[in-house]
Amino acid sequence: MGHGHYIAPPAGQYQVKAGEKLELQFVVLPGESRDIELGIDLVGPGAEAHIKALYLCRADEKVNFRIVMHHRAAGCKSTQLINGIAGGQAQVHFDGTIVVAPDAQQTEAYQENHNIVLTPEAKVETKPQLEIYADDVKCSHGATVGQLNPDELFYMRSRGIPEAEARMLQMLSFLSPVIPAGREEEMEAAVRSL
Repeated sequence: MGHGHYIAPPAGQYQVKAGEKLELQFVVLPGESRDIELGIDLVGPGAEAHIKALYLCRADEKVNFRIVMHHRAAGCKSTQLINGIAGGQAQVHFDGTIVVAPDAQQTEAYQENHNIVLTPEAKVETKPQLEIYADDVKCSHGATVGQLNPDELFYMRSRGIPEAEARMLQMLSFLSPVIPAGREEEMEAAVRSL
């Protein structure tokens, strides 16, 4: 912590001031290609930003997330959770950076990107990054790219659940932390289309 040379990046498109909270949610449905670029600056003490996103790809969609979360003030919090499922020949890229400025003590910043790949042709690349120039911080990032869990599928099938239904339930469970309230039925229909 506190290593390297700090260079303040240009201001992002969202400025979150003291005591304010920004919450953003993104849903990319099958058949949509999207470039989601976010620059968020937490510029006042106690500012918060929370991002949730999900994507569902079944063909040749291209989905790109580029997120820079810049903690410029003390006592700020941010969370990022992006979960998605890629099938067909989809190409998904996640590039997320958390920057904690030297004066941004007592920062809490968390970033997670989790992906399920359904076909050998689908490609997912994930690059979570931390740049920390303060000492008193709690920051973490993580990323996973995997397939549906065969043990869970076997368990559900052994309980009489047909394979297609078991796969759908597993995908919905994976996405549940990022499904917007009130859109559960729409997301279930989108997952069935995969």
